[in-house]
Amino acid sequence: MKKTLLQIVQSILSDMDSEDVNSLSDSIEAQQVASIVEDTYFNIIATRDIPEHYELLKLTAASDSAYPTHFHYPTQTKEVSNVWYEDTDGSYREITWCEPMDFLTRTDSAGSEYDTVLDKNGSTKLRIRNNQDPTYYTSFDDNWMVFNSYDSSVDSTLQESKVRAYGVVYPTFTRSDGFIPDLDNTMFPYLIAESKSVAMSLLKGQSDPKIEQAARRQKSYVQNDMYKTKRANKWSNYGRK
Repeated sequence: MKKTLLQIVQSILSDMDSEDVNSLSDSIEAQQVASIVEDTYFNIIATRDIPEHYELLKLTAASDSAYPTHFHYPTQTKEVSNVWYEDTDGSYREITWCEPMDFLTRTDSAGSEYDTVLDKNGSTKLRIRNNQDPTYYTSFDDNWMVFNSYDSSVDSTLQESKVRAYGVVYPTFTRSDGFIPDLDNTMFPYLIAESKSVAMSLLKGQSDPKIEQAARRQKSYVQNDMYKTKRANKWSNYGRK
């Protein structure tokens, strides 16, 4: 079911009655179609929860005593859903997300045993407790995570080797003949149908009712069939309790 970028482009060119190619570099039109496929691909994954794009993430510690509880989000991160930190007995404890204003309210209440830490961008003073493992975190700029505390008797800063995260990353897209977009088999027909529709409109100045119909049909189908493990359909209760 999965196809290489070259195979996708060849299929689209064929439907447009365009010149056949053996490589993306064979024609300008083939390269234009490849660009359309790439744009369509990112449009699809940006607005959907794609199971293949979930993975365990590596957070990068600031490793600086001036920022003892700061971690940088991994590159290409779309969303972090869970964070854990390993405590002194070797168990992972989940760290709770806290909205920035709530984080400030809670940390400002620290009466003693805290370090005054400056925020990375605003240089605002933060009260970071220094006598316990972290329990919650926030982000003020969507680039750096800030945890509420660390145990200075164990480590001078929170350790990269002790943090674990899970979430969604944006995959890479390579315009090469053999590249296979990172999508489940189920979503490939939708990617191809949408790309054909856009290519017909942009490069030929026309639309094909059958292609438009196929794109709509695939869009509806993939909403409830993206996971390899079957899950119950989610239906709105339309306000009913």
